[in-house]
Amino acid sequence: MMDFTTIVFYIFAALAIFAAVRVVTARNPVHAVLFLVLTFFNVAGLWLLLQAEFLAMVLVMVYVGAVMVLFLFVVMMLDIDIERVRQGFWNHLPLGLTIGLLMVTEMAIVLAGKYFGLNVLPAPVMAPGYINTKELGRLLFTDYVYPFELASVVLLVGIIAAVMLTLRHRTDVKHLDPSRQIAVKAKDRLRIIKMASEREQGE
Repeated sequence: MMDFTTIVFYIFAALAIFAAVRVVTARNPVHAVLFLVLTFFNVAGLWLLLQAEFLAMVLVMVYVGAVMVLFLFVVMMLDIDIERVRQGFWNHLPLGLTIGLLMVTEMAIVLAGKYFGLNVLPAPVMAPGYINTKELGRLLFTDYVYPFELASVVLLVGIIAAVMLTLRHRTDVKHLDPSRQIAVKAKDRLRIIKMASEREQGE
Protein backbone atom coordinates (compact mmCIF):
# COMPACT_ATOMS: atom_id res chain seq x y z
CA MET A 1 0.00 0.00 0.00
CA MET A 2 1.56 3.24 -1.15
CA ASP A 3 1.35 6.30 1.04
CA PHE A 4 0.31 9.76 -0.17
CA THR A 5 3.91 10.99 -0.63
CA THR A 6 4.75 8.10 -2.94
CA ILE A 7 1.62 8.71 -5.02
CA VAL A 8 2.48 12.41 -5.38
CA PHE A 9 6.03 11.47 -6.34
CA TYR A 10 4.86 9.20 -9.16
CA ILE A 11 2.42 11.86 -10.40
CA PHE A 12 5.13 14.55 -10.52
CA ALA A 13 7.64 12.14 -12.08
CA ALA A 14 5.19 11.01 -14.78
CA LEU A 15 4.24 14.59 -15.67
CA ALA A 16 7.90 15.62 -15.77
CA ILE A 17 8.80 12.75 -18.11
CA PHE A 18 5.80 13.47 -20.35
CA ALA A 19 6.62 17.20 -20.54
CA ALA A 20 10.32 16.48 -21.21
CA VAL A 21 9.41 14.19 -24.11
CA ARG A 22 7.07 16.84 -25.52
CA VAL A 23 9.90 19.40 -25.37
CA VAL A 24 11.84 17.51 -28.05
CA THR A 25 8.83 16.28 -30.05
CA ALA A 26 6.66 19.42 -30.22
CA ARG A 27 6.55 20.97 -33.68
CA ASN A 28 5.94 24.50 -32.42
CA PRO A 29 8.94 26.07 -30.59
CA VAL A 30 6.61 28.08 -28.35
CA HIS A 31 4.86 24.90 -27.27
CA ALA A 32 8.26 23.30 -26.58
CA VAL A 33 9.20 26.18 -24.28
CA LEU A 34 5.89 25.92 -22.42
CA PHE A 35 6.38 22.17 -21.96
CA LEU A 36 9.85 22.90 -20.59
CA VAL A 37 8.27 25.26 -18.05
CA LEU A 38 5.91 22.44 -17.06
CA THR A 39 8.91 20.14 -16.66
CA PHE A 40 10.62 22.59 -14.32
CA PHE A 41 7.49 22.92 -12.19
CA ASN A 42 7.20 19.15 -11.74
CA VAL A 43 10.91 18.81 -10.96
CA ALA A 44 10.49 21.55 -8.35
CA GLY A 45 7.71 19.45 -6.83
CA LEU A 46 10.09 16.51 -6.64
CA TRP A 47 12.65 18.72 -4.89
CA LEU A 48 10.02 19.67 -2.33
CA LEU A 49 9.28 16.02 -1.68
CA LEU A 50 13.00 15.49 -1.07
CA GLN A 51 12.94 18.35 1.50
CA ALA A 52 15.17 20.55 -0.67
CA GLU A 53 12.98 23.65 -0.46
CA PHE A 54 15.74 26.08 -1.43
CA LEU A 55 16.56 24.27 -4.67
CA ALA A 56 12.88 24.04 -5.55
CA MET A 57 12.32 27.77 -5.04
CA VAL A 58 15.46 28.63 -6.99
CA LEU A 59 14.35 26.39 -9.85
CA VAL A 60 10.98 28.13 -10.06
CA MET A 61 12.19 31.70 -9.51
CA VAL A 62 15.35 31.63 -11.63
CA TYR A 63 14.58 29.21 -14.46
CA VAL A 64 10.80 29.53 -14.78
CA GLY A 65 10.52 33.14 -13.70
CA ALA A 66 13.49 34.54 -15.59
CA VAL A 67 15.28 32.24 -18.01
CA MET A 68 12.25 30.56 -19.55
CA VAL A 69 10.34 33.82 -19.88
CA LEU A 70 13.34 35.22 -21.75
CA PHE A 71 13.47 32.12 -23.97
CA LEU A 72 9.76 32.46 -24.68
CA PHE A 73 10.10 36.08 -25.76
CA VAL A 74 13.13 35.28 -27.93
CA VAL A 75 11.38 32.35 -29.62
CA MET A 76 8.25 34.42 -30.24
CA MET A 77 10.21 37.36 -31.69
CA LEU A 78 12.55 35.35 -33.93
CA ASP A 79 11.45 34.18 -37.34
CA ILE A 80 12.37 30.52 -36.92
CA ASP A 81 12.20 28.16 -39.87
CA ILE A 82 10.60 25.16 -38.18
CA GLU A 83 11.10 22.78 -41.08
CA ARG A 84 14.81 23.53 -41.23
CA VAL A 85 15.17 22.97 -37.48
CA ARG A 86 13.43 19.59 -37.68
CA GLN A 87 15.50 18.31 -40.61
CA GLY A 88 18.13 16.73 -38.38
CA PHE A 89 15.67 15.31 -35.82
CA TRP A 90 15.54 11.76 -37.20
CA ASN A 91 19.29 11.70 -37.83
CA HIS A 92 20.07 12.38 -34.18
CA LEU A 93 17.23 10.24 -32.80
CA PRO A 94 19.30 7.02 -32.28
CA LEU A 95 21.95 8.88 -30.29
CA GLY A 96 19.29 10.66 -28.24
CA LEU A 97 17.49 7.40 -27.47
CA THR A 98 20.77 5.74 -26.44
CA ILE A 99 21.64 8.55 -24.04
CA GLY A 100 18.07 8.61 -22.68
CA LEU A 101 18.12 4.83 -22.12
CA LEU A 102 21.46 5.12 -20.32
CA MET A 103 20.10 7.83 -18.02
CA VAL A 104 16.97 5.81 -17.25
CA THR A 105 19.10 2.75 -16.45
CA GLU A 106 21.31 4.74 -14.08
CA MET A 107 18.31 6.24 -12.28
CA ALA A 108 16.67 2.80 -12.01
CA ILE A 109 19.84 1.39 -10.42
CA VAL A 110 20.00 4.24 -7.90
CA LEU A 111 16.31 4.15 -6.99
CA ALA A 112 15.86 0.37 -6.96
CA GLY A 113 19.18 -0.43 -5.31
CA LYS A 114 17.73 -0.59 -1.80
CA TYR A 115 15.22 -3.25 -2.86
CA PHE A 116 18.04 -5.56 -4.04
CA GLY A 117 20.44 -4.91 -1.17
CA LEU A 118 22.88 -2.86 -3.26
CA ASN A 119 22.94 0.18 -0.93
CA VAL A 120 23.87 2.42 -3.85
CA LEU A 121 22.56 5.59 -2.22
CA PRO A 122 22.23 5.21 1.56
CA ALA A 123 20.01 7.74 3.26
CA PRO A 124 22.07 10.31 5.21
CA VAL A 125 21.43 10.78 8.91
CA MET A 126 20.47 14.39 9.60
CA ALA A 127 21.41 16.07 12.87
CA PRO A 128 18.72 17.83 14.90
CA GLY A 129 18.12 21.35 13.63
CA TYR A 130 19.75 20.64 10.27
CA ILE A 131 18.90 23.19 7.56
CA ASN A 132 19.90 22.24 4.03
CA THR A 133 19.96 25.86 2.82
CA LYS A 134 22.42 26.88 5.54
CA GLU A 135 24.63 23.85 4.86
CA LEU A 136 24.56 24.52 1.11
CA GLY A 137 25.63 28.13 1.66
CA ARG A 138 28.40 27.09 4.04
CA LEU A 139 29.85 24.57 1.60
CA LEU A 140 29.47 26.92 -1.36
CA PHE A 141 31.41 29.77 0.22
CA THR A 142 34.01 27.75 2.13
CA ASP A 143 35.05 24.46 0.56
CA TYR A 144 33.88 25.29 -2.97
CA VAL A 145 34.49 29.04 -3.09
CA TYR A 146 37.07 28.83 -5.90
CA PRO A 147 34.90 26.65 -8.18
CA PHE A 148 32.02 29.03 -7.43
CA GLU A 149 34.09 32.05 -8.48
CA LEU A 150 35.32 30.18 -11.56
CA ALA A 151 31.76 29.37 -12.58
CA SER A 152 30.86 33.05 -12.14
CA VAL A 153 33.69 34.08 -14.47
CA VAL A 154 32.64 31.48 -17.04
CA LEU A 155 29.06 32.77 -16.95
CA LEU A 156 30.29 36.35 -17.32
CA VAL A 157 32.39 35.38 -20.34
CA GLY A 158 29.36 33.59 -21.81
CA ILE A 159 27.20 36.68 -21.39
CA ILE A 160 29.81 38.91 -23.07
CA ALA A 161 30.27 36.40 -25.89
CA ALA A 162 26.51 36.18 -26.48
CA VAL A 163 26.25 39.97 -26.68
CA MET A 164 29.18 40.24 -29.08
CA LEU A 165 27.92 37.42 -31.32
CA THR A 166 24.47 38.96 -31.66
CA LEU A 167 25.72 42.54 -32.05
CA ARG A 168 25.07 43.72 -35.58
CA HIS A 169 25.62 47.19 -37.02
CA ARG A 170 22.65 47.83 -39.28
CA THR A 171 22.50 50.87 -41.52
CA ASP A 172 18.73 50.80 -42.03
CA VAL A 173 17.96 51.42 -38.35
CA LYS A 174 18.18 54.83 -36.71
CA HIS A 175 20.23 54.81 -33.55
CA LEU A 176 21.72 57.38 -31.21
CA ASP A 177 25.41 57.94 -30.66
CA PRO A 178 25.92 59.00 -27.02
CA SER A 179 29.44 60.34 -27.68
CA ARG A 180 28.17 62.70 -30.38
CA GLN A 181 25.34 63.84 -28.13
CA ILE A 182 27.73 64.69 -25.32
CA ALA A 183 30.19 66.51 -27.63
CA VAL A 184 27.55 68.81 -29.11
CA LYS A 185 27.67 72.53 -28.27
CA ALA A 186 24.91 75.06 -27.75
CA LYS A 187 25.74 76.96 -30.93
CA ASP A 188 25.25 73.76 -32.95
CA ARG A 189 21.71 73.35 -31.68
CA LEU A 190 20.47 76.92 -31.27
CA ARG A 191 20.67 79.76 -33.76
CA ILE A 192 19.39 83.26 -33.00
CA ILE A 193 18.18 85.27 -35.99
CA LYS A 194 17.78 89.03 -35.76
CA MET A 195 14.70 90.31 -37.55
CA ALA A 196 13.46 93.86 -37.99
CA SER A 197 10.33 94.64 -36.06
CA GLU A 198 7.17 95.08 -38.09
CA ARG A 199 4.98 98.14 -37.74
CA GLU A 200 1.30 97.79 -37.18
CA GLN A 201 -0.97 98.64 -40.09
CA GLY A 202 -2.45 102.17 -40.13
CA GLU A 203 0.54 103.91 -38.74
